[in-house]
Amino acid sequence: MAKWTAKHEAPEPLEGPVVATVTGGTILWFALFLVQLPFYGWFADRDLLWWVWCCAAGGVLGLIGLWYVRGRDAALKRHAAEQAAAGSAPSGSGSSSGSASPAP
Repeated sequence: MAKWTAKHEAPEPLEGPVVATVTGGTILWFALFLVQLPFYGWFADRDLLWWVWCCAAGGVLGLIGLWYVRGRDAALKRHAAEQAAAGSAPSGSGSSSGSASPAP
């Protein structure tokens, strides 16, 4: 069997309002959980309690996801700021320094 190889490069990942998206999803899961709570007995009678607890689990996992994407967003902003600062800082390896080896 021949090994599969890609015919073209993968596109760059799309960056969007990730924190807002995860926050909205988490709020939605918790809202669905709260809406189903008054009908807990109805779900229990029909052996469908997993619907209620699925929404609760979605909300808790959304909180974990929110913690993760906020940290990722902060790291991306920190990295961009470091790159911008490094790009604007003068380099010590120019022709005016007089040495052939670059500065560490």
